[in-house]
Amino acid sequence: MAASTKPVMIVGVDESEQSFYALEWTLDHFLVPSAPNPPFNLIIVHSKPTPVSSMGFTVPGVDIMSHVDEDLKKIANRVVEKAKELCVSKSVTDATIEIVEGDARNVLCDAVERHHAAILAVGSHGHGAIKR
Repeated sequence: MAASTKPVMIVGVDESEQSFYALEWTLDHFLVPSAPNPPFNLIIVHSKPTPVSSMGFTVPGVDIMSHVDEDLKKIANRVVEKAKELCVSKSVTDATIEIVEGDARNVLCDAVERHHAAILAVGSHGHGAIKR
């Protein structure tokens, strides 16, 4: 009998408190209770914005893009480290973490399609019911 593969669960994270709440909630409700044999393969995806999209403008003759890109890489590394720490604190050591450059909406949809994910979890924007 062939071994069945586990369904994939993707959690999108950024530097927001809400995204880490979503990651923690996912760990607590789907992975920790069934440890050491969780029912899902967890993939954590961070979308790193492009320098141009985060600035909204360019300045001809001035190379600030490389500085902006360096800052975005530092933010991405901090997000990934925080996600790893949260997983380790919950004894989840087999999560895959990806950093993909691009718009978060497209990056997450592409990740779901690429990994054939059964579940996509993301945090809220932090808006209240009226603003939503």
